[in-house]
Amino acid sequence: MNETIETILKHRSVRQFQEKKLTREQIETIVRCAQAASTSSFVQAYTIIGVTDQSKKQQLAQVAGNQKYVADNGHLFVFCADLHRYDIISKMENVNMEESIASTEKFMVALIDTALAAQNAAIAAESLGLGICYIGGLRNNLEKVCEILKTPKRVIPLFGLVVGYPEKINEQKPRLPLNHIYHENTYQQNEEAYITQLNAYNKTIRDYYNKRTNGKRKDSWTGQVSATFAMKNRMYMHDFIKEHHLNK
Repeated sequence: MNETIETILKHRSVRQFQEKKLTREQIETIVRCAQAASTSSFVQAYTIIGVTDQSKKQQLAQVAGNQKYVADNGHLFVFCADLHRYDIISKMENVNMEESIASTEKFMVALIDTALAAQNAAIAAESLGLGICYIGGLRNNLEKVCEILKTPKRVIPLFGLVVGYPEKINEQKPRLPLNHIYHENTYQQNEEAYITQLNAYNKTIRDYYNKRTNGKRKDSWTGQVSATFAMKNRMYMHDFIKEHHLNK
């Protein structure tokens, strides 16, 4: 097993950081690694906003549910799906691209490109001995995030990525079993086997939480995700995307 694979397999989210900022060299290295990610048709439909202004970080932390580590970290990157750039290109090249830019396909391209770039950035940061945590809580109020970051139409801040020197590292959470995630040739639809795998995973997660919290927490994974999906949160997103003239 090489160092890259070891780095990937050792991943865990870090939510407590030392009071030490990333250097300009570290920031630029992480961004260059993000840019090296695969991109659909060489479109590169994303923008990364580095937030160094502490007042802005505090505002974003509030949007994200008052998560302290959104404000207190080595650096905060905000990854944005960006189709604004192609409005500019359409003017430069005098080509009508409106229908294509507004399509669901190009919206998906932007989402996928952004996620690929972000994961490259995360792995690069962890390979430097830094800790990371994705911040989906920015989507609690994207209108406010756009206001703070002064983003134009067709730029959607998807999530943050906090990076820094870990103060505390938690035990790694067990993932779903490989045979539950990886199917060969066709999607395996044996519901009885599916439920058996999930019940086994529930036991693994209960044991993990029981050990980590000294018996204070014993919830199952299916219990967690069913509660998450039962909540109707961020239901404004459909209208927000339409207001940006995307995903039509």
